[in-house]
Amino acid sequence: MRWDNRLSRSMGPGSIAADNLSADGPDADGERAAPSLPLALPDSVVRTFDTPGFAGMTFYEVQAKSIINKVPAASRVPFEWTINPYRGCSHACTYCFARKTHSYLDFDTGQDFDRRIVVKVNAGRLVRRELAAPRWSGAHIAMGTNVDCYQRAEGRYRLMPEILAALRDFANPFSILTKGTLILRDLGLLQQAARVTTVALNLSIGFVDERLWREVEPGTPSPRRRLEVVRQLTDAGFRVGVLVAPILPGLSDGDESIEATVRALAEAGAASATPIPLHLRPGAREWYASWLGRTHPELVPRYRALFRDGSYSPKAYQREVVARVRDAARRHRIGASEPGVARGVAAPREPEVEQLSLL
Repeated sequence: MRWDNRLSRSMGPGSIAADNLSADGPDADGERAAPSLPLALPDSVVRTFDTPGFAGMTFYEVQAKSIINKVPAASRVPFEWTINPYRGCSHACTYCFARKTHSYLDFDTGQDFDRRIVVKVNAGRLVRRELAAPRWSGAHIAMGTNVDCYQRAEGRYRLMPEILAALRDFANPFSILTKGTLILRDLGLLQQAARVTTVALNLSIGFVDERLWREVEPGTPSPRRRLEVVRQLTDAGFRVGVLVAPILPGLSDGDESIEATVRALAEAGAASATPIPLHLRPGAREWYASWLGRTHPELVPRYRALFRDGSYSPKAYQREVVARVRDAARRHRIGASEPGVARGVAAPREPEVEQLSLL
């Protein structure tokens, strides 16, 4: 449906009422056990936690049947295999393209995506089993492709150390894209893996304006803290790429924002900057449109014009924005990579705007 038809749609709570998930009371760890969800996730263990960092959130612990997923053939992303230990993301980015995936669970793509997190508690064991399978080819595995594997829940569930240990033990190449500072917890494992295989690390920092950050990425660490992660990973010996993503029309696509962002990346030691203009797929489109209408109504006509033909802005606009980021990267003497190069799965070549917009 067209942008015009989505501007006034109100997205409320999900189809499962929050009060249906209340628990009888906390245990000694401050953990609440709630009834299993009967329809979308019938075998899950549903939990809430009393700690302030998890206020208002519900976690659905599931035993996944598989964990290394093949990317659909129709996708134009530069990798074939992914690992996503979570579904839903507490980073709550208004523009997140993965929001639509929550509708497959009978959740809504707005608040439910931000607050109802599916946790594949057996992810580490599954990774090790699937890497050991005779049919596994040892192909590159991308993480942080659907939701952030270092979102807040990872601090409690600690799925990534076991996943990284398995990838290290099988010397399987991988890449990580994250907005999370928690990746530094696993620095030792990442260094061990890098001694035996290819490890590509990338941070997502679309802008450095802290006011804008609080508006559109309220659950993420600040851009300043993410820049500190770039510096620490770089000092540890990694070539860290940064996805300047997404670049938001009317909010972060101006020369001043681009210059400030790329300059900060250079100062933090980033090896490359990969510009990706905003794209709004179904699910993200409605949620972002609702947010934009409330907070920046003056920009609604511009977005109607840019996204009138669907999920992507016109190629001419994309090329112009990408070119300005690349120019700034050259001035500050850092690379300007394609997504495939940043992920460590492709050789450098002249970037194509359409590919840049689809990571």
